[in-house]
Amino acid sequence: MRTNTSPQPDLPDTAAACPLGERSPRLFNLLNLSRQNLFRSADAVFTSELGFSGTQVVALFALKGEEGCQLKDLGRALQLKNSAVTGLVARMEENGLIVRGQSALDARAGTLHMSAKGGEVLAAALPLLDSLNEQLKAGFSEEELAIVARFLLHASRLRFQQDV
Repeated sequence: MRTNTSPQPDLPDTAAACPLGERSPRLFNLLNLSRQNLFRSADAVFTSELGFSGTQVVALFALKGEEGCQLKDLGRALQLKNSAVTGLVARMEENGLIVRGQSALDARAGTLHMSAKGGEVLAAALPLLDSLNEQLKAGFSEEELAIVARFLLHASRLRFQQDV
């Protein structure tokens, strides 16, 4: 089976910059594979070290920035559908990470608040997150990381156009 781990001899020199040896890297595919691997790996670290999933830890970070928000606000921050947020919040409440309240502005709306235990988990997650970021940056110069960050920011804001 042929692997694409080194540049092919019949490709121009400009292709040597692509680590897969392709004429043009398949960025969409690489981003998808990277995202899946990073989230799966980070989830294993958070679960092993803290006893809570990476999704719950990320939700705590989001909640810290929007204390007292509604479910729909948390869903928007995490880019999750309503059904996924409902299940996530139920698990977090069951685990004692958050408490629900009632909106002072709208009696029909509930609010989400981080519990003391959630704050402790968040504090314990910070050094883990620092470690993950250091591992992610290993082997890259500050200039390279600036380009990667610029590319990822561009990708996060991009809205694809349909051919008409």
